Amino acid sequence: MSHWAEIDSNNIVLRVLVGDNNEPDEGEAFMNSLGGSWVKTSYNGTIRKNYAGVSYSYHSDIDAFVPPQCHEEAVLDTNTALWICNNEEHTMKEIME
Repeated sequence: MSHWAEIDSNNIVLRVLVGDNNEPDEGEAFMNSLGGSWVKTSYNGTIRKNYAGVSYSYHSDIDAFVPPQCHEEAVLDTNTALWICNNEEHTMKEIME
């Protein structure tokens, strides 16, 4: 199976669909027939660093899907495409919830 993320004009993921690996293009032609812009994602994170999810954003400069920023103080780690926060209060609050 191949997985494809539809992104809007702001590169925000709208949905993720499964393509057909039996097709030479792994379903890319079918995704394009649906309209919109599609970017391939990987369930195991082997491409584009993270599996795309609804509300994630695609950053072409680092070729990665990035989850929504958890809060303003978080800093994006471009190696992992994940947010880093050193504020213990936020970390503990998220764990408690």
